[in-house]
Amino acid sequence: MDTLFFIASKITQFCIEPLNLILLSVLFALLFLLLRKYALCKRFLYITLMGFFIIGYLPLSELPLRALENTISPTDLKALQPEKIGGLIILGGAIDGDTTSDRQQVSLGSAAERITKAFELMRLYPNLPYIFTGSSGDLSPQGMPEAEAFKQLIQEQGLGAHRGYFEGRSRNTYENAVLLKPLLIEAGGADQPWILLTSASHMLRSTQIFKQQGITVLPFPVDYQTRSYLDWTGFDITHGAQQWATFLHETVGLVGYWLTGKI
Repeated sequence: MDTLFFIASKITQFCIEPLNLILLSVLFALLFLLLRKYALCKRFLYITLMGFFIIGYLPLSELPLRALENTISPTDLKALQPEKIGGLIILGGAIDGDTTSDRQQVSLGSAAERITKAFELMRLYPNLPYIFTGSSGDLSPQGMPEAEAFKQLIQEQGLGAHRGYFEGRSRNTYENAVLLKPLLIEAGGADQPWILLTSASHMLRSTQIFKQQGITVLPFPVDYQTRSYLDWTGFDITHGAQQWATFLHETVGLVGYWLTGKI
């Protein structure tokens, strides 16, 4: 059942990608042009132009994504007592396993702050254990699992002496939470709250999933993609498409996880 859910989520993600929808609109316009249905062709061309505006005009994507990113506030780490914290949970999603394997260098993607902030917190709390959880979110993974790449990064950054645990089988956030539960016991902090490190847009879904699994977390969102103010003149197709894709991915994910009882 979990595999079917994973496959369905990937198909849904492809279908809601903004630029894929634009491409579909263009294809319909071409189809109706070939069929000499000029009125329908013109209608889909209008839809395409409107789609480009909705995607490219940045305030339209920044407003909903900023609201999502601001839903969960960062935990005030200065107010925490380290002895009352179980450790640090780092969710995968920042490492490109295929490129890492091909180039023999760990390649970080757009969510690199999940890794860089983890290093900062590991140095800030050298006595706390950490758990890295994640393999690959691809339907047909070919490269190095993220957990293995993170092990390599830890050694390269001189942090190999830290007490760490690695879960390298999970493909999504639900599996992250389920498969790392034995590691919480092994680390000796199953009854304590753990700092959860993931992207700000992903934090709402993550905290709900971990709560459903009975794991108490202290959210520490990173990888913010929006600012605290809007550029009302901003227009960027690429940036806008990325923001819409992130927002739609998380929103549909929340609905899907709720419908299947995962949150």
